[in-house]
Amino acid sequence: MTRIGGTWQNWGRSASVKPVRVERPRTPEGVQRAVVAAASQGLTIKAVGAGHSFTGIAVAPGVLLELDDLQGLVSADATTGRVTLLAGTRLHRIPGLLAPFGLAMENLGDIDRQSISGAISTGTHGTGTGFGGLATQVVGVTLVTAAGEFLRVDDEQNSDLLPAVALGLGALGVLVEVTLQCVPAFVLHAVDAPAPLADVLATLHDRAAASDHFEFYWFPHTDVALTKRQTRLDESAVRKPLPLFGKWVDESLLSNGVYRAVCAAGQVVPAVTPPFSRLAVKLTGDREYTDRSHRVLTQSRNVRFREMEYAVPAERIVPVFRAVQALIAQRGWRIEFPLEVRFAAEDDRWLSTAYGRASAYIAVHRYWRADPTEYFEAVEQIMHEHGGRPHWGKLHTLNADQLRERYPRFDDFVALRDRLDPDRLFRNRYLDRVLGA
Repeated sequence: MTRIGGTWQNWGRSASVKPVRVERPRTPEGVQRAVVAAASQGLTIKAVGAGHSFTGIAVAPGVLLELDDLQGLVSADATTGRVTLLAGTRLHRIPGLLAPFGLAMENLGDIDRQSISGAISTGTHGTGTGFGGLATQVVGVTLVTAAGEFLRVDDEQNSDLLPAVALGLGALGVLVEVTLQCVPAFVLHAVDAPAPLADVLATLHDRAAASDHFEFYWFPHTDVALTKRQTRLDESAVRKPLPLFGKWVDESLLSNGVYRAVCAAGQVVPAVTPPFSRLAVKLTGDREYTDRSHRVLTQSRNVRFREMEYAVPAERIVPVFRAVQALIAQRGWRIEFPLEVRFAAEDDRWLSTAYGRASAYIAVHRYWRADPTEYFEAVEQIMHEHGGRPHWGKLHTLNADQLRERYPRFDDFVALRDRLDPDRLFRNRYLDRVLGA
């Protein structure tokens, strides 16, 4: 997230706004005062985390609430594993906050720059057939409603609302505290290895089931899948982290530095993309190491991009992938970013992309200076044909009528929104499109 003059921009440079006013509350009570003031002045109000959503979900044309100062640990119980955090706490800070209690988050996405409230509110997820998205770790929240009141939702108060507010798109109020069910700290044994794409697709479900966490990347114009499989081990397991220099070469020099230059060159001379992709799969993605969970699950990504990601029923992932593969070949596109395939367990969060069904995800990306429209819309059509649900924080074109067909509890969520925010204090154009005005 950046602000240039009076203009806010998201990380992907796909959304921007010049808000009427910016406020930076330091406490939950500060958030409450800001909400009450906005309502009295007839202004909409939206909270902003790290700006890592590619959609306009956090765009705040009225009052923009920056939660950078609303970070830190509220409470932790090492016995129960329950930890309460202020809503603006960045994911990359959480491991350090949990370490004194011997705890860790059960699973993470592959980027840790987001705030905890932004991550759960947009449906951020990692990978693993036995694990849900980050919102499934939420056992309680406190939010400020449009009436300017604190609403606590947990297993003792308003428990029936938890499946809605744990993944609420910012439409139900402003989160000020998030309570997570954590697990004992653990380490992961990671094996990153290239494999023939045809073999990976033929055995994909077996591979996903055989590892705690499994995913793969595929660079278009190649016949190789870069697989990543991880096994959970007790915290006492011997750690063998990546050598610092080797990690720097792989992640900073090749995956970010050289890759940024090639992406930029590909905008001028598209023909450089296929040979670089073939070189990339030879130079990266072949390593084995064991380290603390958060150091394995997350990675640094500095090359700016734009992304669309869809969840499909897990059993359909191979035909969906093959259809996207064929599409790229048929159109003759030079796609510089890899496709990413991940998995998640079925869950009960009303607006979760994995609600009621085990899910697999395909994410497509373009360099931020490239126009992604033609590519993304063509891929999106394939996803529609297979019952796909779009990630709320990543680019898509669906509206409320289309999304209602994909989410059995969609109308229940809208009814709760009508109850908690009847005057649409927390609305913006994106929420009007996906939930209805």
